[in-house]
Amino acid sequence: MLVLFKMNKIMNSKKYKLWIIVGIVLLNSIGMSIILPLLPFLVGKYLPSKQIVIGMSALMSVFAACSFFAAPVFGALSDRYGRKIILIISLLGSVLGYVIFGIGGALWILFLGRIIDGLTAGNISTLFAYISDTTEPMERTKWYGYIGSVMGIGKIGGPALGGLLGSINLALPFFVTAILIFLSGLAVYFLLPESLPTEKRTKHLTLNSFNTFSHFKDIFSMKEVKSLLILGTLFYIGLSIFQFNFIIFLKDVYKWSPVFIGSMLTFVGICDIITRALLLPWLLKHFNERSIGITGLIGLAIGLGLIAVSVLIPSAIIVLLAVIGVISSEGLFEPTYNGKLSKSVDENKQGKLQGVNQSLQSANNMLIPLGAAAIYFYSPSILYATATFIILIAIILYARHMPNTK
Repeated sequence: MLVLFKMNKIMNSKKYKLWIIVGIVLLNSIGMSIILPLLPFLVGKYLPSKQIVIGMSALMSVFAACSFFAAPVFGALSDRYGRKIILIISLLGSVLGYVIFGIGGALWILFLGRIIDGLTAGNISTLFAYISDTTEPMERTKWYGYIGSVMGIGKIGGPALGGLLGSINLALPFFVTAILIFLSGLAVYFLLPESLPTEKRTKHLTLNSFNTFSHFKDIFSMKEVKSLLILGTLFYIGLSIFQFNFIIFLKDVYKWSPVFIGSMLTFVGICDIITRALLLPWLLKHFNERSIGITGLIGLAIGLGLIAVSVLIPSAIIVLLAVIGVISSEGLFEPTYNGKLSKSVDENKQGKLQGVNQSLQSANNMLIPLGAAAIYFYSPSILYATATFIILIAIILYARHMPNTK
């Protein structure tokens, strides 16, 4: 009886729910990372070798575009009907998208799979809203850090598993991804209780609720939220320049081989996990979130600046220090940013807020690679100097407009 009582107590605890969320994110991250090494080869079945890059970019862009329009709507729906049902629908949409992608047969079928996945893209924003519903405000940054760390674990292990499965059959990793995400859906259905009580939900849903831009207008009408989202946009622009360009930078400027680049990416993943899972919780015990956040921004500016310098002064040590600066700083700022964002609105607008935030990141994923590529073609050092300047603006905004609260 005592054992049953303790198990029941654990099952009803908030931490039990949160660790389920962490497990779901881990499954999703592994699943989505599995397919990364295989995309060029799958797209290459339908396009000439010189057009593979264009095809992959188009697939990424169509997913981002669909997610841009769908994420705020799904967020608002989760505020009305609860997080659980929307999360299940989003996960099942991803399952269907990856199954279609794996079946393939024609290029338009690949696009269909990406469109379905993009139009049901609400799992990340709904998961973040769930954490906001389930945690006290001062706990959120720590849990957002844990979420980021397990995503890092998935990014390390997923590609290796994908390469192994792809050597058996090119479509197999996509079906495995669908299975992992389906298991996540089952975990949500059977293990995860609803986090948003009926009395805290929005009461009405109108046709305007399906208008993406009406959600932007609503969220940006709040002064504090607007400042935070502008700050986050600047952060993600600077970070995205690094994420979308760094592999090409190492290949072109330093002439590194795939083995060296792969080793660097593994180091990136390890650094990210250590920062979010170990360093961030320790810092939260000794410093306030504002101090940690601005430290993250300063470190990111230094890291990006070092990459710009490494073009003029070639040095693997400078590159390594730059990577440590960028990744560690990302792991410090991003959870504190998400924590502040979640505290800026009431429970019945968490879904809409997180949906708009995810939508902005989708727009970022569409536009930044194109702009970064144009500047990089002219000068890699100017590209990273530009990224550094953008983060410096974010630091000034953070220092001037973010209140100094614990």
